[in-house]
Amino acid sequence: MTKVGIIRCEKNEQRCPLTSCFRCMMETKEGFQIYEAAMPAGVFTCRCPGDSVVELAKILKAKGAEAIHFCTCTFAKKEDKGWSMESPGFCEHIDELIENVHRETGIPCVKGTAHLPKDYVLQQWT
Repeated sequence: MTKVGIIRCEKNEQRCPLTSCFRCMMETKEGFQIYEAAMPAGVFTCRCPGDSVVELAKILKAKGAEAIHFCTCTFAKKEDKGWSMESPGFCEHIDELIENVHRETGIPCVKGTAHLPKDYVLQQWT
């Protein structure tokens, strides 16, 4: 079973309890479809401008995380017809942050959790 850490954005922490993210993880759907089985290793909230995200990821790794997923809301936006990448998500620097985390921790990083936009191809840093 793969232990997965989640990093979310502070701009959504007061509205989202990550219910769908955890459900998708346990059912290995959406962003977690790449695993045979997955379990949570921990969750952190990234605060702008993301200066501490590498340190948060290192803590998740120390707690057993074998991969880190960044929530869909960081790069996509919920619209009337579902989640879309036509409008940006909460973080305009998400790719750079993910690249830094992967480089500094050496563990796989994935861009996406629950609510993946239609036709989105899961992006992984491995």
